[in-house]
Amino acid sequence: MSTTLTEASTGRATPRRRMVRGLNWLVLRQHRATLLCVLALTVLCSIWIVYQRAQLIDLLDAAGWPGKDAPSQVVGRQYGYLTTLLSALPVVLAVFLGAPLIAADSEQGTAQLATTQSVTRRRWLVAKLGWCFAATLVSCVVLSALFTWWWTPYRSLLSLSWMEAESFDNTGPVLPALALFLTAAGVTIGVLLRRVLPAMVVTFVFAVAVETAWGLIRTHLAPSHVFTYPLDGELPARFDESYELDRWVGSADGTLYGWGTCAEATEKAQDACLSEKGIVNSVMEYLDYDQMAAMQWTGAGILLAGTAALTAFVVWRSARRPL
Repeated sequence: MSTTLTEASTGRATPRRRMVRGLNWLVLRQHRATLLCVLALTVLCSIWIVYQRAQLIDLLDAAGWPGKDAPSQVVGRQYGYLTTLLSALPVVLAVFLGAPLIAADSEQGTAQLATTQSVTRRRWLVAKLGWCFAATLVSCVVLSALFTWWWTPYRSLLSLSWMEAESFDNTGPVLPALALFLTAAGVTIGVLLRRVLPAMVVTFVFAVAVETAWGLIRTHLAPSHVFTYPLDGELPARFDESYELDRWVGSADGTLYGWGTCAEATEKAQDACLSEKGIVNSVMEYLDYDQMAAMQWTGAGILLAGTAALTAFVVWRSARRPL
């Protein structure tokens, strides 16, 4: 019995084709553990947000809301857990993803090895920055969208205003923009210090300082409004969701006095003080909830401009000095 071979065997298996190849595959391979951690964190937080929203709906239905008062202590506890985690996310990404991105390669010498091969230093750097920023952006966009979906229908139940960091910084475009800026700052600090541990420590301190400063900038992202109403009158219900910046008392000619003016010990003395100064109005400076979206996009634009500036500096400096 004879067998005829129609094709000679080469003895080698056909190589499997990768979805990501070349330099991008190398960068993903190098940072696969970090990227997997970011992916796992995003998935777990997303599941947690969805679960807590479903749990919240069940609690509110059981309490008869909106016809009856909601169990505010339960709502507040769930809200606090979520906002604490989301507020910490930009700092975590900056410290553990941004700071070691280039600093680790500089410290271990792999930066010089990689940039003396067939790829240019700039191309290698752009690939690393691209994947780093892509992971940061995708993670924060997903979590911000889910938290906005959680927060928007139930914001009236929460004791904190929409202008507080827990709400303003974790919804809409602010969370991704803030995370990108802090991550870019971490990368920049890593490039300058060239050591992982010092870069992570300095990045953490810088991130905390930025979030503190951001809290001072937040109220200046839109022009405020002023509302005047009678001194003994009630503030209209349409201002329930407004964020109060300041409050005064004023006379009929528009002169403003501090809120504690004429806070005399006796009612008679207080009436005499009000009459003497001609105080007849209460005056409130405020930001309206309808301004929130515009303020968030304005803030995100500022943060993204800072991200672009830091990234350009890293690319410029790395193209002129060894990593």
